[in-house]
Amino acid sequence: QLQLVESGGGLVQPGGSLRLSCAVSGFTLGTYHIAWFRQAPGKEREGVSCASRSGGYTNYIDSLKGRFTISGDNAKNMVYLQMNSLKPEDTAVYYCAAGVVGVLCSGYQRDYDYWGQGTLVTVSS
Repeated sequence: QLQLVESGGGLVQPGGSLRLSCAVSGFTLGTYHIAWFRQAPGKEREGVSCASRSGGYTNYIDSLKGRFTISGDNAKNMVYLQMNSLKPEDTAVYYCAAGVVGVLCSGYQRDYDYWGQGTLVTVSS
């Protein structure tokens, strides 16, 4: 049974940092593309960042480049999203997802078959 479980969300002040974790089971990193998505209140879910299963390729939406970093620990079967310089507009439920479509990972929800339950990040003073 393939599962993804996110953790690490919470309340943080603007300018602060959080590291989200995604524990994967039922498969090993390197066999699936992994992506982080987020859904803010009243908005559609959007891709945040992804890492291709082949390794060596990551992508981010332009507005987050330099602030967010995706990484993984194959030994622990964990994927992380380090978020720095957080802004109120980063408030959202963050999801990790796994999929195999394409050679490189994408930011499209349709390319991911497995999803975690999400973790809430609130950026507020």
